[in-house]
Amino acid sequence: MKIAILGKPFDESVGPHLQVLLDELAARGAELLVVESFRACLDAARLRLPTGTDSFQRGDSLRGVQFVLSIGGDGTLLDTVTYVGALQIPILGINTGRLGFLAPVNPEQIPLAVDALFKGHFTLEDRSLLRVETDPDVFGALNFGLNEFSILKRDTSSMIVVHTYIDGEYLNSYWADGLVVSTPTGSTGYSLSCGGPVMLPQTNNFIISPVCPHNLNVRPLVVSDQSVISFEIEGRATSYLLALDSRSVPVEATVQMAVRRETFCARLVKLNQANFLSTLRNKLNWGLDRRNPVALPG
Repeated sequence: MKIAILGKPFDESVGPHLQVLLDELAARGAELLVVESFRACLDAARLRLPTGTDSFQRGDSLRGVQFVLSIGGDGTLLDTVTYVGALQIPILGINTGRLGFLAPVNPEQIPLAVDALFKGHFTLEDRSLLRVETDPDVFGALNFGLNEFSILKRDTSSMIVVHTYIDGEYLNSYWADGLVVSTPTGSTGYSLSCGGPVMLPQTNNFIISPVCPHNLNVRPLVVSDQSVISFEIEGRATSYLLALDSRSVPVEATVQMAVRRETFCARLVKLNQANFLSTLRNKLNWGLDRRNPVALPG
């Protein structure tokens, strides 16, 4: 089995767990590829890599890889999606960060997770992506994201006005610090902090959420992800920020932009003991109430 590994710098306490991961994969004869930046972290921690482990960097093809392991937090997994792209290789997140909403495997569960991969004790969950089209081009080949696209004012500049259209029809002008368009996966991220709803991953929608709106009569809006959402920006500043997941770019106010659903998806590995609702309860304390049962299933 050919497995690619991506990750971010980690605490010293995580090192022994990662050595267990490498040893487990070596014992099963896995062919490993490790992204160069993370391999440097493993070498610095003096971890033993299996003989024959190869390296890769962004732009190298991962064709032929059966699984990608994302070691870090949610941000690492969002970055991993950009390495995989249209290949739709299944991604398993191992959480060595803080919240780890998208990365279901804790370091202590690594042996069980590896065993599940090799025995096929998992399911695959397709998560929709959004694609951002701009003129002139801003994000290049990495113009897709798993969580959200945001239009934001820069630094301490005054609010901006985001004129928003759905399939060419005028929706609203948002006087705000910005606007977020989220996928269902991103509904538990930035959109949630802006008052947006939580949505189940398989819901085929986008969420439009204003950031600190100056209109008391606007609220987050759910629209079909078959829609094309376009924007025009005005304000006192001559530039603002476009953010796509964890990537942000300053642009001039003349840039034209639109958001639509991407033609491919992100394929996440879901181990049999994990599901979205249990993660919602355990990670975000969803519905926490002393009147509820102390032990909730799964």
